[in-house]
Amino acid sequence: MGAVHNELTKKIGLRWPIFQAPMAGVSTPAMAAAVSNAGGLGAVGIGAASVDQARAMIHEIRAATDKPFHVNVFCHPPAQADAEVEGAWLAKLAPLFERFSADPPVELHEIYKSFSADTDMQDMLVQERPAVVSFHFGLPPAAVISALHNAGVMLLASATSLAEGLQVQAAGIDGVVAQGWEAGGHRGVFDPEGADDRLPALELTETLVAALDIPVIAAGGLMDGADIAAALSVGASSAQLGTAFIGCPESLADAGYRTALHSDAAKDTMMLAQISGRAARCLANDFTVWAAQNGDIQVPDYPIAYDAGKALNAAAKAAGSTGFGAQWAGMGAPRARSMPAADLVADLAAEMQIAMAG
Repeated sequence: MGAVHNELTKKIGLRWPIFQAPMAGVSTPAMAAAVSNAGGLGAVGIGAASVDQARAMIHEIRAATDKPFHVNVFCHPPAQADAEVEGAWLAKLAPLFERFSADPPVELHEIYKSFSADTDMQDMLVQERPAVVSFHFGLPPAAVISALHNAGVMLLASATSLAEGLQVQAAGIDGVVAQGWEAGGHRGVFDPEGADDRLPALELTETLVAALDIPVIAAGGLMDGADIAAALSVGASSAQLGTAFIGCPESLADAGYRTALHSDAAKDTMMLAQISGRAARCLANDFTVWAAQNGDIQVPDYPIAYDAGKALNAAAKAAGSTGFGAQWAGMGAPRARSMPAADLVADLAAEMQIAMAG
């Protein structure tokens, strides 16, 4: 098979216009290296990692591939602690902990530091210089963008609307990831309290392609080569797939997550903020059912709420229940396949070329 190239893939050095989504907590260095070696752009998310952990992940990828790869960070506003809101939230969750003979945390903490405020993480990425760094939930300070550019790093940022896409371009970012409403995991809206246009991936991609002068990467609900071809047909320079890679053996998804992915739970994903404090699309499970019944109380800020969500999942798993995990997945989940990441990239590339030829 011949390569499929455009300006973006040539600039990065890819064989295929296929990005593996970074998926913090699911993607691994092994997955990233396998995808990159297969001609796509492998990725890891370091939003939940310490600086030392993140650096080790980058070094592990480099030990397994000499190809370009992609590192993603979270640029959310630092959390605002509110003891009253957090206490009420823990009281609301208490019956769930009791179900598993566990006590809720006494207090909650901001378990992840925003990249926008994490100078040590910023310095580490400038030093390590991965080929591509992307921003989710917003943009870091202009000085950070300049420092990464000066280090030779290509920069991308997620956008869920035209307004966000225009901000990305105005900040001098090299490309924009058009995150459609179908996408799994955390919604990348810059302002979680603002209105959400909820645009589908292809509609958002087409809108951004028409309005912007930078490459657009389509994301959200894309699961096979025909989906990639459809994204390219509306002007995308590449397609980013996340849920498609969850079932790969290189994924960190646990047994309960994998079982749910290939069950009826995949047919009914839900966007909810109760697990982490920010809207994110999850497979149907016990937590989504509870959330649908308990939407009447303020959720603590991200990632403070996630401290409670992770504690609840740990208590549930200790009691043999896998229904309270952050089982992020997009609306294409029913079409997920289980195979090594490199084989999946090969299949995606073949399917894409067949669709493009037809």
